[in-house]
Amino acid sequence: MLVAKYYNNNDIRLEELPTPKIGPGEILVKVRASGICGTDVMEWYRIKKAPRILGHEIAGEIVESKSDKYQPGERVFVSHHVPCNDCKYCREDHQTACDTLHSGNYDPGGYSEFVRVPKINVDYGVYVLPEQVSYLEGTMIEPLACGVRGLGLIDIRAHHTVLILGCGISGILNIQLAKLTGARVIATDMNEYRLKKAKEFGADEVIHAAQDLSLKADRVIICTGAYAAVEQAFNCIDKKGIILLFAIPNRDIAIPIPDFWRNELTVTSSYGAAPVDLAAALDLIAHQKINILDTITQTLPLTQIQAAFKIVAEAQESLKVVLEP
Repeated sequence: MLVAKYYNNNDIRLEELPTPKIGPGEILVKVRASGICGTDVMEWYRIKKAPRILGHEIAGEIVESKSDKYQPGERVFVSHHVPCNDCKYCREDHQTACDTLHSGNYDPGGYSEFVRVPKINVDYGVYVLPEQVSYLEGTMIEPLACGVRGLGLIDIRAHHTVLILGCGISGILNIQLAKLTGARVIATDMNEYRLKKAKEFGADEVIHAAQDLSLKADRVIICTGAYAAVEQAFNCIDKKGIILLFAIPNRDIAIPIPDFWRNELTVTSSYGAAPVDLAAALDLIAHQKINILDTITQTLPLTQIQAAFKIVAEAQESLKVVLEP
């Protein structure tokens, strides 16, 4: 089968590997669509484990099953990370802190024609797609679920003002989720295309990030790795407000301690998604509560993955890029 092996952002090689063999309780999925995550082009983060086959946002068709739960022909989304559901973190509903969640994956990765889904992923991380949910939309379940989990941590209420810094795909998803709460949403970015998209997807107001942001927000969601956004977040957060690090810069952040203490601020982070978040995301997509399909701005074949990575890394006129092996 054809796979795309990552060495660095500018060196992704098409190679042939044997199609994986499945064992008891496992399934083999033919990948029909595979999204490129923004973290996949964060070279400082990914290159540590290169070379490897990336890709963790897939939807596809089961072509072989040794599980009693699923049959060949079923259309599915498969989560690459699943919790053990038994450790102290899982028992306290902190599944994204589970060591098992951080160590598992499917074989070999989403940038391939087929993936073997291990038994634990079959047991805890396979979701059958309703008829009305396309493969393309299926790739967005995991990204949307990350937003569901993040917003669940910061208690957005209808009377709140929410400031979202960065209008790439994560910003666009967070805009839509925040609007479901009834809150007023303001979004910023340096890119005029993305500011236009933020408005199209429901932001009440958009502001170029270079402007002086003379506003106070009850919640600030950082959806960009630009360090300047962290500084803007602290400048704009209101008393008793919460800052969510949904995306992170590639260096440590500085917290203005006097303001942090005196104004009783909260800074928190969100990583990944738990099974409950994935189920909620699928429900939102299936019932068209979130406009997912229009967030996918480019689709390319797996053979053009190098060009696809370039589009994502340049972050110009694009939101979500999906590969179709």
